[in-house]
Amino acid sequence: MMEVAGPWTEVFERSEESEGGGTLLQSSTLTLAPLLADSPSVRRSQPILISSNRRKGVNSFSSSDPSIPNPFPELCSPSQSPVLVGSLPPGASDKHLIKVYGEDNHSRSVWVSPGATAREVCHMLVQTAHCSDQENWALLELHRPLGLERCLEDHEVVLEVQATWSLKGDTRLVFCKNYAKYEFFRKPVLFFPETMISDSADVNKGMTSSELIQNLLRSGTCPEIQGFLHVKEPSRKAWKKVYFFLRRSGLYCSTKGSSKEPRHLQYVADLEDLNVCTVVNSRKLYGAPADFTFCIKPCRNPVRAQDLKILCAENEQIRTCWTSAFRLFKYGKQLQCNYQLSQSAPQSVEGRNLTENKSKSEDSLVAMDFSGKAGGRVIQNPAEAQNAEREEGQAWRRREALRCSLPNLNSAARPSSIHRTQPWFHGGISRKETQRLIEKQGLVDGMFLVRDSQQHAQCFVLSLCYQLKTKHYLVIPFDDSGRKYFTMDDGLTLFIDLLQLVEFHQINKGILPVCLKHPCVCVAL
Repeated sequence: MMEVAGPWTEVFERSEESEGGGTLLQSSTLTLAPLLADSPSVRRSQPILISSNRRKGVNSFSSSDPSIPNPFPELCSPSQSPVLVGSLPPGASDKHLIKVYGEDNHSRSVWVSPGATAREVCHMLVQTAHCSDQENWALLELHRPLGLERCLEDHEVVLEVQATWSLKGDTRLVFCKNYAKYEFFRKPVLFFPETMISDSADVNKGMTSSELIQNLLRSGTCPEIQGFLHVKEPSRKAWKKVYFFLRRSGLYCSTKGSSKEPRHLQYVADLEDLNVCTVVNSRKLYGAPADFTFCIKPCRNPVRAQDLKILCAENEQIRTCWTSAFRLFKYGKQLQCNYQLSQSAPQSVEGRNLTENKSKSEDSLVAMDFSGKAGGRVIQNPAEAQNAEREEGQAWRRREALRCSLPNLNSAARPSSIHRTQPWFHGGISRKETQRLIEKQGLVDGMFLVRDSQQHAQCFVLSLCYQLKTKHYLVIPFDDSGRKYFTMDDGLTLFIDLLQLVEFHQINKGILPVCLKHPCVCVAL
């Protein structure tokens, strides 16, 4: 080792001790700046910088130099570290772990980036949970003690939403279906009835209310809404009926009946700092006069019961109108962009998956029609080919079911329990749970499920949503010539099993007001 006199020795020894185990100096030659004791610019209490060129050299000290043992090898050697590098996500410093629940109360943890939106997280969950379809998924913000639910908008950043939660509160994210998120763009007249549109919104004379609503929605805004709502008085159990106005500038209430005069209008809330939530089990939690309850709450601070403005409507259509207007006034054009993105993205994904999953043997197959006398013909129209495939599948099922229902077969071989494997069958849930599940996944026309009847043995109930209401149809067994069928119209139309009944009404309305479109499913993560 080199002999250095004076303060050089002190500096060299300090540098050796600071580098604890491993190769200390890569070259036998050191270039050190002389220390000036009388220099006013150097303070001995500060660390002294040593040139880094010693780390870049190729040569190392000879083996005759004594090595300094490393007292903490686990902190310097990744190979001996107890933390497995493979257990951390790529770029772990930029990722955050969130927990998302399914409707079966089981959770899944996913790593997300700081700017991940609700739409992006839903797409990740669709991939990891291997969901059959990629449309109409949503993240639900659930405040369980207060009974509050809110569907996150597609553009909202998930981590920013979680930052507003209380650490002690029971708040979670739920991954579920929501078919009604943008339904007011498709059927605006149903969501905004003419009786609830303010007279001041009719600025274009000679225009019908439906045309006015469609023009406003295309421009990213909403007509002014007015109507009576029950409001819960603060610190009391009493509810009071008040006339409210919802405008772009905020929410107002009238202190004198339904008067719109400025001197009678009282400012209630600003829409920019609020979120609108639906209230579950509001009769029990808040003593609401009806089940159609919603509330407005601050979106920046943790939710407290005293900060909630709880409102109750007369029916589901009125509640949906108010909550939809809140969203449109707050987010405006952004909602329309989200709707357009939701319309285009799933189709492109499905088309890409369809082409990727096609095998070479499938590419060589064509649809044929052998119904004519002149021989078979190739079906060129894709829609006609899909209809032919569906009809052939139903005919096959009809033949198989008829074969299994012959008297020489025992009852165990009959396909009477095939419906229990279908996602639209929910077993013995109650009527109230059915309505709650359909409301949670969106009150859109054609949403349905099938369940066991709780009042009639060996019967089933088809629950269907139509015009924001849930209707229930009894499915009864029917015996004909010793064979068992199911019917909903006293035997006029017979079905071999519930699967055939559902498949028929997905194409034909029958006695229903609308065809079956969206099965109400429970998501398991």
